[in-house]
Amino acid sequence: MFREKFILQGVIMRRRRRKDADKKLLSYKDYIINGMVEQVFIESKDEDQYLNPFDNRIFIKDEVYKNIIENYRGKWSQVFENDNPIHIEVGTGRGKFITSLAKLNPDINYIALEIKEEVLLRAVEKADKLKLDNILFLWGGVELFDLYFEDKELDRVYINFCDPWPKKRNAKRRLTSSLFIDLYDKKLNNGQIHFKTDNRDLFEFSLNEFSSKDLRLSNISLDLAKSDFEGNVTTEYEDKFMGLGMPIYRLEAEFRK
Repeated sequence: MFREKFILQGVIMRRRRRKDADKKLLSYKDYIINGMVEQVFIESKDEDQYLNPFDNRIFIKDEVYKNIIENYRGKWSQVFENDNPIHIEVGTGRGKFITSLAKLNPDINYIALEIKEEVLLRAVEKADKLKLDNILFLWGGVELFDLYFEDKELDRVYINFCDPWPKKRNAKRRLTSSLFIDLYDKKLNNGQIHFKTDNRDLFEFSLNEFSSKDLRLSNISLDLAKSDFEGNVTTEYEDKFMGLGMPIYRLEAEFRK
């Protein structure tokens, strides 16, 4: 299998895009494995289709599913060509956090999941400039999580400054809701979730959700800049918020063996 620094093209949602951002992203030909994954919206609930677990109107075409199973799911050690631990960031944004970690930890494999091609392009450019060879970019949304990864294949999940979905009716969409915690539990090999946010309500919600699932909580901070936590790697958002004097909330949650 081709092994260079690359992007995996995942789900492409129907939304406005910056002109030519996707073309610029895909122009990094030496970095790309094109998963050719496209979500198709349907009203059918045919059990024979591969439905997105978070939306029963969505299925993945058979040939695409076959490609994922044959080349990625359960095979990430082959893709990376080593058996190093695999850490994934859900919603990597412009990539400062994940590329910094990849540079600091060459013996860990990193996967950056991001749906917005405009910001993903910035992240890929950072990795390219740093000449990183232990990071991959998966272009798509969190719904790819269940498709691309075998159970117990991952070791850590990073969630940084995700959408708080403040309305109560949207609580299940929060990346720290019990729905997603169950998904992480399936994919993590007794691993950890590292979570940061600037939103106190989301942080309190997340504490309750993690506790309800009996995860072991540690390194809880209500103002990260004033805490004694060492080795913090910041995101672009975090730099901005800290510069404004805003508190950053952080925790680590570990699944019990």
